[in-house]
Amino acid sequence: MGMVLCAIIGLSLLVLAIRDAFLVNRLRRHGLRTEGMVIDNVRVEDSKSGPSWVPVIAFTDNLGYRVEFAPQARGAGLGLSVGRRVGVIYLSHSPHKARVRTWRHLILPMFWLSFAAIAFLGTAVLIVLTG
Repeated sequence: MGMVLCAIIGLSLLVLAIRDAFLVNRLRRHGLRTEGMVIDNVRVEDSKSGPSWVPVIAFTDNLGYRVEFAPQARGAGLGLSVGRRVGVIYLSHSPHKARVRTWRHLILPMFWLSFAAIAFLGTAVLIVLTG
């Protein structure tokens, strides 16, 4: 049972990592670049790691609409102070999927999803080999 659960979780995380890789690739090839501003930091409660602060970034898309988003990448070293201007990249048909245009914010989510997928899939293999 543990092997099946680890395999399902690992495969699910791998699918999410691949999906994120495709999004980042589309952003790099077809994304529109603009500048946004950090307008707020909101407190987010996490039952495992406790409260953290997530920046809210606002920018104007190519149609002139104001878009606000919170970066997907969160954690130590990824915070952004209110009032800071940041580069933003987004797809014209889905500006709500915008990302901060830095290596950390573009690549780290995919990296951590891949790492977690490998850990779960590796655990599933270990369970099979030792069981």
